[in-house]
Amino acid sequence: MKRRFFILLLGVAGCSAHIPPPLPSAVDAEFAFGLIGDTPYGAFEALALDAMIEEMNREELAFVIHVGDITSGRGPCTDRWFEARKRQFEKSRHPFVIVPGDNDWVDCHRSGFDPVERLEKFRNLFHSGDRSLGERTIELERQAGRHAQYREHMRWIAAGVLFVGVNVQGSNNNLGRTAEMDAEHRERMTAVLAWLEDSRRLAERRGLAGMLVFAQANPDFEGKLGRRGDGFAGFRNALRDLALSFGKPILFVHGDSHFYKVDQPIADPATGQRLPNFTRVIVFGSPQTRWIRANTDPSSPQLFRLSPVLQPTER
Repeated sequence: MKRRFFILLLGVAGCSAHIPPPLPSAVDAEFAFGLIGDTPYGAFEALALDAMIEEMNREELAFVIHVGDITSGRGPCTDRWFEARKRQFEKSRHPFVIVPGDNDWVDCHRSGFDPVERLEKFRNLFHSGDRSLGERTIELERQAGRHAQYREHMRWIAAGVLFVGVNVQGSNNNLGRTAEMDAEHRERMTAVLAWLEDSRRLAERRGLAGMLVFAQANPDFEGKLGRRGDGFAGFRNALRDLALSFGKPILFVHGDSHFYKVDQPIADPATGQRLPNFTRVIVFGSPQTRWIRANTDPSSPQLFRLSPVLQPTER
C-alpha cells in the first residue's frame, strides 16, 4: 500500500512540473512585473524588442503589460505585421498582456484600412481566449454581458491588487474625424466606464489593497490639447471619481507620449490638492525600446514602486 501511495505521489509530482506557477495570492506578497508600450514601430525596433523580451525572460516577473501601439502611426497595419507581433509576444517566458493602441486600429485609415475591421482583427489575434499570451499564461476575466464585444477590456487579481485593462486611444480617442467614428467612440466609452465602475465594486467587495489601470492614451490631464471636442473628458472624470471613491492606491499606466514620467496629475475638486492615492506612469516608446520594472510594496503608502531598466549601453 505504501509503495502504491509513493508511486501515486511521484505521478502527481510529474504532472505538477508542467503546471505553471500561479500568480502571487497572499495579500501581503511582493512581486515584480514589466511595463512596456509604443513598440515596435518598424523592423529595426522589432529586433530590439526581441532582445528586450529575452532580457525580461531572464528576470523573475509575474507578468508583462504592453499598453499598445505595435506599429507606427503610418503602419504597417497588415495582418502579416500583426501576426508577426503575436509570434514575438509568445516568446515571453512570462504571461504577456496587451491592449490595442491607436496606431493598431484608429489610425489605420491613413494606410487605407477600416479602423473597426482592424480592431476586430486585433481582438481575434490577442484577445480570442480567456488567457494571456506568453509561454506561461494567466487567466483573464474579460468584459461580458451587453459589452461582450469589448474583449480587450480585461482584469485579473494578484496578491490583493486588481489589474484592469481598457481600450482608450490616442488621436483624441477616435472622436472628431467622422460621424461613424464618433458613434464608435461613444459606444466604446460607455463600455470603458462601465468596466471601471464594475472593477471598483469588485475591488471594494474583495477588500483589495489597490488597483492598476492601463490603457494606451495619454488622456491630457494637463489640458494642453485644447480641442473643442475632448475625447478624454469622460475618462479623466471617471479616473478622478475612481480615486476619490476607492481611496486606496491606484496606478494608471499609459503610453502615447513616448517618454518616461511619473506624477500625480489629478486634483480633488473640493480642495484643489493633488490626490495622493492616484499615480500615473508613462512608459517608454519609439524610438526607445525600454521597459519599466514595477514592484508591489505592501509596506508603502503608494503600494507600487517603479524602476526604469537601464539599457545595456547605460550599465
